[in-house]
Amino acid sequence: MVNRFLNHLEEWLIAFLMGAATLIIFVAVVHRYASGVPLLFDFAKLFNFSWAQELCIYMFVWMAKFGAAYGVRTGIHVGVDVLINRMDKPLRAKFIVFGLLAGATFTGIVGTLGATFVWEMAHTEQTSADLELPMWLVYLAVPCGSYLMCYRFLQVTWAFIRTGELPRHDHAHVEGVESKPEDINWFQMDDDLHPHDLKHKNGNGSGNGGAKP
Repeated sequence: MVNRFLNHLEEWLIAFLMGAATLIIFVAVVHRYASGVPLLFDFAKLFNFSWAQELCIYMFVWMAKFGAAYGVRTGIHVGVDVLINRMDKPLRAKFIVFGLLAGATFTGIVGTLGATFVWEMAHTEQTSADLELPMWLVYLAVPCGSYLMCYRFLQVTWAFIRTGELPRHDHAHVEGVESKPEDINWFQMDDDLHPHDLKHKNGNGSGNGGAKP
């Protein structure tokens, strides 16, 4: 129940922040160009978008922190695992658990330091330049995102210990589009060393109609 709520919270928050920031930037750019058109100047000066850049920066900061946690859950983060994959299964599992726990420890420390910083800043009157928001609200993204990322690392660690599986994300997959048998990625490496065997193309071990080089 808690995991389902956090999953939806991540996805909704990231989607909302990304969409809202894009819309605000678009409107601000249109307003800036409209201000330079004599016929639209009187209308454009009725609106003030000087705060748009600052707000979008803060929105992208929050989006990045929660997006990092989402990346841990779904396996989007890029990792160099060539050496790890060459290890024997028991040793490989130990290194994976160590790496995941190291990630949880690091993000937990960052979250704690961020929470301490936010607590101290909350007792000041520091505000942002344009929006005049309390700065502790802006920096609250650090402990919130870091603690969520720490939880995701622990969640993935526990799932790996129980099942031996890590979350993986296919960057080439498009939601709602099913791959066809003939859609073969000839650059995909079956054993992490050699490209696809061309026998997949016509079933006779060659990609040029059976003629051998």
